[in-house]
Amino acid sequence: MLERRIYDAVLFSFFFLIGEISGTTYPLARNVTWSSLNFKTILTWGPTPTNYSYTVEYSVVGGNQQRNPHCIRTMTTECDLTNSLDKIKDTYSAVVVSEPLPGMSSDLPELPYTRAERFCPYKDSSIGKPDFTIDVSKDKRKITLNITDPTSAIYADNKFLTMRDIFMSDLKYKVWYGKAQTSGKRFKDTETSQIVLDVDKGASYCFTVQAYIISRDPGKQLGESSQMKCSPAGDRPFYEEYSIGAIVGIIFVIIGLVCAIVLAVVCCRRRKRARNYGKDDPL
Repeated sequence: MLERRIYDAVLFSFFFLIGEISGTTYPLARNVTWSSLNFKTILTWGPTPTNYSYTVEYSVVGGNQQRNPHCIRTMTTECDLTNSLDKIKDTYSAVVVSEPLPGMSSDLPELPYTRAERFCPYKDSSIGKPDFTIDVSKDKRKITLNITDPTSAIYADNKFLTMRDIFMSDLKYKVWYGKAQTSGKRFKDTETSQIVLDVDKGASYCFTVQAYIISRDPGKQLGESSQMKCSPAGDRPFYEEYSIGAIVGIIFVIIGLVCAIVLAVVCCRRRKRARNYGKDDPL
């Protein structure tokens, strides 16, 4: 990789010198980067051209260079290569060539170019947010998550393939969950698109889900986190609904109310007796 960069730098210096002599120069593309989500793959770079254009060339590593027809002498700074990288398990190389404007020619012996890092869709494309539904069992002690596999940008067999179609047994899901309104979180992995979790009866739980590709390098195994969803709270025992402090406080309130009622009744009876006693006194 270092030798390739040194070679590219020397080659560009040669091209630049030739361009200066001939009076024609074309700036190199900068920050050439792969951007790929759910196998929709776009090559981006800069700067925006003025009196020149760009052409993207790509190939399977070791294969013949090809051109995407939409990215030849373009004035834009991106190229959608989704349909060009059809062998998703292969590793690809790409270069962005600085060229004259359409209809113009150059006297440079070879045009300057910038090479992108190598890219393998199967290993490098990011996986988007999955969706899921929540089902609570009748006894409210189990929750089932039904996960919808994200859809890819790859079209085959008259449909857009899902992540399960592409990764098959390589695709797992990591489920993060915990009781609502608490900070504690646990996680479980599932090899399928469904997972059943044991929960406290009637408690509300919140969940997030991520795709997990175990065959990838550690930094690229996890996909994007889903939106958080929470199960509804069901009927729960009184002692589970409230904290110990709240229960003690409620008990003291009840005791206080009972005492106040008893005192009010006793005082009322005493006043009534006192009034009756005064009426019964002889003149």
